Amino acid sequence: MKRSEFIRNTLLTAGALTAGTGITNSFAGEQDISLADKTFNLDYAPHQGMFENHAGKGFLDQIQFMYDKGFRSIEDNGFLNRSVEEQEKIGNLLSKLGMRMGVFVVDGGDNWKTSLTTGKKEFKDKFIETCKKSVEAAKRCNAKWLTVVPGFYERNLPYGNQFANVIDAMRAGAEIFEPHGLIMVLETLSDTPELFLQKTNETYAVCKAVKSPSCKILYDIYHMQRTEGDIIKTMERCWDEIAYVQIGDNPGRKEPTTGEINYKNIFKFLHKKGYKGVMGMEHGNSKGGKDGELAVISAYRMEDNFLS
Repeated sequence: MKRSEFIRNTLLTAGALTAGTGITNSFAGEQDISLADKTFNLDYAPHQGMFENHAGKGFLDQIQFMYDKGFRSIEDNGFLNRSVEEQEKIGNLLSKLGMRMGVFVVDGGDNWKTSLTTGKKEFKDKFIETCKKSVEAAKRCNAKWLTVVPGFYERNLPYGNQFANVIDAMRAGAEIFEPHGLIMVLETLSDTPELFLQKTNETYAVCKAVKSPSCKILYDIYHMQRTEGDIIKTMERCWDEIAYVQIGDNPGRKEPTTGEINYKNIFKFLHKKGYKGVMGMEHGNSKGGKDGELAVISAYRMEDNFLS
C-alpha cells in the first residue's frame, strides 16, 4: 500500500472519528489472554482501520482497543488534514491513556511531485508554510516526529544541484521545528524510481549536511528491503541519524511473519541498540475480518518474543 493510499484511507474515515458506542472497556472481554493487557518490548504503533472489525468505525474507539491489546502508540499519517476538533479529541485521549503519537505527514498537497529538488521558490514556500502548520498540529497531540518526503527527481538539473536544493529546504524546515523539539524524519521510499531519495545512505548524507537534531531518518523496513536489503547492517551504519522506524513485511506489505523479513532478529537488534522510539505499523492486514485483526496482534506477540 502506497503512502498516498494510507493518507487517503485515513481521510475517508476521519468523519467516523467519534462514531460508535463511545470509549468503553468493552474490548476487555477477549478470551485469549496472550493477546490482551500485556505491553510489548518495543513500542509498536497501529493506525486507523487496522482493528475496526473489533472496535468499530470510530477512531477513538479503535485507539482504546489498541490500548487494551497492549499497544502504547499510534500513527496517523493524515493527522494534519483533520479538523482542529478531531486533532484535539485524539490528543486528549492519547494523553488520558498515556499513549504516544507517532509520525504524521508534513503534507502540503502532492508534495512528491511538487518537488523540493527543483529549488523553485513556490515549492519551498509551501513547504515552510506546511511546517509551521504542522507545529500547531503537533502541539494538539504531543507529537514529536513528522514525516517529510523531499519529492521527485528534477530531470533538468544535475544531481548535485538537486541535492543542494533539498539540503537548503531541510535546513529551513529544521529551523522551524528545532525550537519546539520536533523532528522531521526523511523517508526513503520504494514506490517509484522518480523519487529523489532511493537509498538510506543518500538520506544519511542529507541529514549529515543539514546538521540539525530536527532532521533525521525514518527507516521504513519494508521499503528498504525492496530497494537495498541488508537491513541490520544498513541500520548499524546509519544509526546515529535514525530517529524513527516503520514496519511492513515483503512481499505484500502486511504484518510480520507474512513475508521474507526476519522481524524477530530485527526487533532483537533494535532492542539491543536501546531504541526507545515508536515502531510504526505501516502495513495492511493479510486477512480480513476479526480473524485477520487477531492474526496481526498474534504476529507481533510472536516476533516481539525475542528475549526468551
